[in-house]
Amino acid sequence: MPSFKYAAKTQEGKTITGTVTAATAGDVVGELRRKNLVVIDIREGRAAGSKSAPNQGKGGKISSRPGRPSGDELVVFTRQLATMISAGITLLDSLEILAGQIGNPRFRRTVQMVADDVRAGADFSAALAKHSRAFQQIYVSMVRAGEVSGQLDEILARLAEYLENSARLKREIKAAMTYPVISLVMVVGITMFLMIGIVPQFKPIFTSLEIKIPALTQNVMATSDWLVEQWYTAIALVFAGFFALRMIKKTQAGGRAVDWLKLKVPIFGPLFKKVALGRFSQTFATLLKSGVPILGSLEIVAETAGNKVIEEAVLKARESVRNGNSLSEPLEKSPVFPPMVTRMIAIGEKSGSLEQLLEKIATFYDEQVSSSVKSLTSMIEPLLIGFMGFLVGGIVLAVFLPIFEIQKKLTQGG
Repeated sequence: MPSFKYAAKTQEGKTITGTVTAATAGDVVGELRRKNLVVIDIREGRAAGSKSAPNQGKGGKISSRPGRPSGDELVVFTRQLATMISAGITLLDSLEILAGQIGNPRFRRTVQMVADDVRAGADFSAALAKHSRAFQQIYVSMVRAGEVSGQLDEILARLAEYLENSARLKREIKAAMTYPVISLVMVVGITMFLMIGIVPQFKPIFTSLEIKIPALTQNVMATSDWLVEQWYTAIALVFAGFFALRMIKKTQAGGRAVDWLKLKVPIFGPLFKKVALGRFSQTFATLLKSGVPILGSLEIVAETAGNKVIEEAVLKARESVRNGNSLSEPLEKSPVFPPMVTRMIAIGEKSGSLEQLLEKIATFYDEQVSSSVKSLTSMIEPLLIGFMGFLVGGIVLAVFLPIFEIQKKLTQGG
């Protein structure tokens, strides 16, 4: 029987090597996994972890710079890695195989660099942590939990499912925002066309006539003159407002104020709140289920909340747990978390089923978001039509009011 030399990680994160005699490499992997070891490399007839030529990928070239994958690319990579490890392929071989078939050259380079670090003896999670643009902290933490528990394939499968749910939620939100944004751009475009291209043509006519011009018409004419003469100022103001908002969001107080307004804005506010609560519950449940300690889970949940108001509430809850108090009490004091959520968390703490209840909360809010997205279009459409009618109708009325004055004057003169 052939002899295989292997490298593997213990539950304490220590790298060990050895030699095993077995019929196939798969038998070696099975034996090592039964000992709760994470297999890094297996080689027949040569030292484990020996340097091999890096996988060159498609066309024999690898991008010189690592890069961030798209959401779909990361999901596919994670799902395939989980499947390959579950099938008995070593972690290093799995990474090199996947690096060879990734289409994105920069992400391919990232995976190859991770594989090189693993070959050199680094933990898989530590290798991933070097590339924070590609692998967020939740990814690294779950992989670390998988290494410690010896269930890396199961954790990766769970992580892939989490990423798929997050990507689906982003697509739903993007779909909900696309229609109103496009409609608003069209309304503004039509208004600008009327104000710059149509209204100025009536000004000489109204000026030449000896009639009293209504106040609405005077205001519209003055605005039209300003847009025609100072169009560059208008564009500069739009860009200045955009960059000022970005700068405000980067500050602690400004970012919190903007995120608070997001939760309070009509129509979209409830949707943003449901999305944030769903993300909180799903991320928290996934981390706890994967074996990440509760304090570490809360820290990651706060960082990935996407809303500073929720982030502050979660960090307060983390301090409460650190001091030996309950998780639900500080969340109850936050106006963001509804009573249903905090009570279910309190029940989960007392019964020891916090993961399951968090998953139920996440499922509930996912369904709520899907329902809200479907009804959002039908709700926004009449509002946009009314807004467009107000702008365009106001401009048309401003143009026709002097005409009515002319008709009235002619009638009286006749």
